Amino acid sequence: MERKLAVILAGDVAGYTRLVAANEEDALATLSVYGATIGDLVREHGGRIFGSAGDSVVAEFHSAVQGVRAAVAIQRALHRRNADLPVDRRMEFRLGLNLGDVVVSGDNLLGDGVNVAARLQEVALPSGICISGALREQIEGKLDFPLVSMGDRALKNIPRPVPVHRVDWSREDPVEAGVLGGPLRLPDKPSIAVLPFVNMSDDPEQEFFADGLTEDIITALSLYRWFFVIAQNSSFVFKGRAVDVKQIGRDLGVRYIVEGSVRRVGMRIRVTTQLIEAESGVHLWAQRYDREIADIFAIQDELTQNVVGAIEPEILIGERRRALLRTTDNLDAYESHMRGTWLHNAQDTAEHFTEAIIWHRRAIELDPSFARAHMMLARSLYARCLRGFSDDVDRDSTELRLEAERAVALDPRDPYSHYVMCLGHFAAHNAPAAVEASQ
Repeated sequence: MERKLAVILAGDVAGYTRLVAANEEDALATLSVYGATIGDLVREHGGRIFGSAGDSVVAEFHSAVQGVRAAVAIQRALHRRNADLPVDRRMEFRLGLNLGDVVVSGDNLLGDGVNVAARLQEVALPSGICISGALREQIEGKLDFPLVSMGDRALKNIPRPVPVHRVDWSREDPVEAGVLGGPLRLPDKPSIAVLPFVNMSDDPEQEFFADGLTEDIITALSLYRWFFVIAQNSSFVFKGRAVDVKQIGRDLGVRYIVEGSVRRVGMRIRVTTQLIEAESGVHLWAQRYDREIADIFAIQDELTQNVVGAIEPEILIGERRRALLRTTDNLDAYESHMRGTWLHNAQDTAEHFTEAIIWHRRAIELDPSFARAHMMLARSLYARCLRGFSDDVDRDSTELRLEAERAVALDPRDPYSHYVMCLGHFAAHNAPAAVEASQ
């Protein structure tokens, strides 16, 4: 048998049977969104999910610190989502973590190390985190949140008492300290989600164009400091699904939803879009654009201004010029950027990232001043390293930092440029600089 030492995170939903019995469709839809959030946070912290059934999830981490950080990030993210749901529909996970010896069976992990983590999550309260004494020894003095001893516990089917500690992540505090320190304030501003635009073209390969347009609109809206805009990873969970906008509003905790479609024929493009108030389902604004493909940037700008104006007309005064996103006049560069972004988001294989990087570099060759092409090249290089697809991590991480610096220099207003700068410092093991770049 192949064995190794691993940090195991086990989680399940408290009262899941009750939630399903009360409203099966709502419970399953919420579980899908929350599951995607957990998966994203596990990957962001260097872990992988190797088991899931029903309402449970089991993940592996190589680092004790990163495993606990991921658990705290998960509970904080789900707590913010639950705050926008009725009390009887809130979905709370219990999480348990253990450091132990496990048996490797293909992609699966088995043995006592996994079993202890599963029993620890049974001890945890709803929205709680319990860790073993073995794990605590590894994180002592390395994290900022308190660890509360619960004594030695006799866990089901575990032949020895296990020291158990509770992680106090301060969910009651409305201004919660971030995992790496610093305030994380819940937004008191209009919240909005842009759903993936539907590709109505006869050519299915134009999917990249619809997804790219969606991401650009998300970025354009995020430049307005008056809005809280849901990130692309969360809104794209609903891609290809027929879900009621009211339900999406509840799941994402947003007040407004933008949805639309794209049809491209040759050099002509038709974009239809509408703004919906999620709680009532009322359409606040709708528009159709029939233009030449060369006008795509004008369409994005006009669409963004109409969405903003329909929600808060007064914020257009003095904000429009500040929020303009630097883009490119080279349509070939823009299309290469969109193809690379689409391949990056597919992220299934090493080949996806290789092709994405090729398209990003082509966009830069066509327009070296195109900030978003530099930004996406940095993101794809980081993702290739993080997923273990790089054949030379030092080379890719060096290029990642250079491209991130170039993106910030070209357009310091784009939040994603600062995001990749944070990733660049993180890859260089410079945590203080990473935190500064993320703020």
